Amino acid sequence: MKAPAYSVAKEGLPFILLSGFATLLCAILQYRWAAFAGLAVTAFVTYFFRDPERVLPEDSGVLVSPADGKVIRVEELHDDRFLHQDVLRISIFMNIFNVHVNRIPLAGTVRRVVLQPGRFYAADQDKAALHNEHCAVIVETAAGQQYAAVQIAGLIARRIICRAEPSDQVRTGERYGLIRFGSRVDVYLPKGSVAMVNVGQKVRAGETVLARC
Repeated sequence: MKAPAYSVAKEGLPFILLSGFATLLCAILQYRWAAFAGLAVTAFVTYFFRDPERVLPEDSGVLVSPADGKVIRVEELHDDRFLHQDVLRISIFMNIFNVHVNRIPLAGTVRRVVLQPGRFYAADQDKAALHNEHCAVIVETAAGQQYAAVQIAGLIARRIICRAEPSDQVRTGERYGLIRFGSRVDVYLPKGSVAMVNVGQKVRAGETVLARC
């Protein structure tokens, strides 16, 4: 799996080109206010799909955040869907102003990719993790431990993009997908993992240390 070399995520290019073309057409036809509105939409869509470079932490053994956003949950629970064991779950909520490109939390081998259709509750609600459409990437690290990074659709976000495939060798901080127009990413870690973030903390994909396994 190769990381795309774009300052804007390639999945956003059709939206940017469409809104840009509509803006140009309105300008040519001298629909002044429509052209201004189109320019604003084009600017926002370009901003939404931005894909900045990130600097990984020097400690290669830590798990980094898969998403930009705010930590809304840090909790221990029993997971019977992905890892089938007691886990530490860390949930990150992305609003529409966050970077939406998702990154691999820790290097390893992709063992499974599970796409589950579902509903579209608000992503910050408890029932979103259970009932919303989601895509889980289960990765086995060099130490033989497994973790799951789960992209969860939300009330507005209706399109999950995951480029990871089973047997992929993935690197810490590597881009692997995105969720269009706001949502949430949950990370399920094996029991004994230590969270390095708190509820309410702002995190950055590929840079913020999320936990130690």
